[in-house]
Amino acid sequence: MKEWLRSIPAVHELQNHKQFESLLRENHLDVTQLTKQLKEALDQIRSLLINGDWNGAIPGTNQFIDDIFQLLGGNIKKQYSYTLERVINATGTILHTNLGRARLSDNAIQHVVETAQNYSNLEYKLAEGERGSRHSHVEALLKEITGAEAAMVVNNNAAAVYLVLRVLAENKEVIVSRGQLVEIGGSFRISSIMEESGAKLVEVGTTNKTHLYDYEKALNSETAIIMKVHTSNFKVIGFTKSVETEDLIRLTQAADDVIFYEDLGSGALFDFRKHGIGDEPVVGEVIDMGADIVTFSGDKLLGGPQAGIIAGKKKIIDILKKHQLARVVRVDKMTLAALEGTLIDYARGENGVHNIPTIHDLLVSIDILDERTKSFVTNLLQNSNDFQAKIFPGTSQVGGGTMPDVQLPTLVISLKHHTLTAEQVGRELRTKYKPAIVGRIQKDEFIIDLRTVTEEEEQLLLEALLQL
Repeated sequence: MKEWLRSIPAVHELQNHKQFESLLRENHLDVTQLTKQLKEALDQIRSLLINGDWNGAIPGTNQFIDDIFQLLGGNIKKQYSYTLERVINATGTILHTNLGRARLSDNAIQHVVETAQNYSNLEYKLAEGERGSRHSHVEALLKEITGAEAAMVVNNNAAAVYLVLRVLAENKEVIVSRGQLVEIGGSFRISSIMEESGAKLVEVGTTNKTHLYDYEKALNSETAIIMKVHTSNFKVIGFTKSVETEDLIRLTQAADDVIFYEDLGSGALFDFRKHGIGDEPVVGEVIDMGADIVTFSGDKLLGGPQAGIIAGKKKIIDILKKHQLARVVRVDKMTLAALEGTLIDYARGENGVHNIPTIHDLLVSIDILDERTKSFVTNLLQNSNDFQAKIFPGTSQVGGGTMPDVQLPTLVISLKHHTLTAEQVGRELRTKYKPAIVGRIQKDEFIIDLRTVTEEEEQLLLEALLQL
């Protein structure tokens, strides 16, 4: 062992080796950085030798030198590879939180690229030649689409809820139904956000039943907001009662200095109900009823980037914009560009919204899925004898804590490999291929739902399966 350790070449000797020069050129590193990596690789080898875990050539041989540089090259590739990478989502869950939720439209992507590559008028009025506001770029579109008097954007919907409560109800009371004190992703609770904001939570009703008189009894001179939280990530069924938005709006309008605020969560700008999908309220409808302020997400049913959108009465939005916290939760130019690109499709009407991948995937017909699924299975079986494949009816999920009770009819492909288990197939597709492929596993079968796979990705998915 001592002889082997003494046989490890010195760093300066390896720096003069032609493979060191090759790694410098190929990886665009400077000598200092590559030398640091080399020292770490040698430390790895020493540790493996001492522990008896070294499986390479014997130190002192030419092959050992090659093994050193092979290890070094692998370490460099690992360190300078992106950890955030593209994934093919074959699960059928459209807003898959673990896989990045909404895919952006081509218009949104092009606008982001153009904005990121160049200077922009983010906070500059071109006509006037003076400082402007970043809020202005999407506000006009949000006003047109929702009918609100004003709007602003923050970095996510939790931030939107926090900003509204902190600015409009700090040290004041906010009345909320117990049945709406939801927990959203990552264990964030509306009640906890409210507590952090400095607002005083006043719970009314019970988990399953809240009446209008519960709100009426709770109203007093300390009440700042009556808040309704749309339960977009769960459903209470059975013996239930909740108060309609219109009734709460009339109640606040009859009170002095009380705001009606509804957190819509998923924020549908498109009426999916017309297509028989869920019962999500459209943001514009709630605004039209007379809500003072609403908040909703940008990367759920809206189909845009992660953002929290606040819309409503101008006098209230102006107060929020001017508060110091608005700077803390503001969004960057790329988020604004992605959101503007998405909203322009909405502004174009029915034809435009089908350019948004989230809406396209939600509305795709069973006939199209049937045709694509049969074609895919035929291509796979014609080119491989390694699989058994069958097609059967299934359901796709909306995902992202949205429309939990909605089951979208779909057709899924069930695959059984002749030698690999479903777990092994799933692991191979996730770890050995670029882009990585994520599907579902059910009863030792690998399940693919093409609803969330684009036509370009179908070919990549097919090629990966054929290489297994």
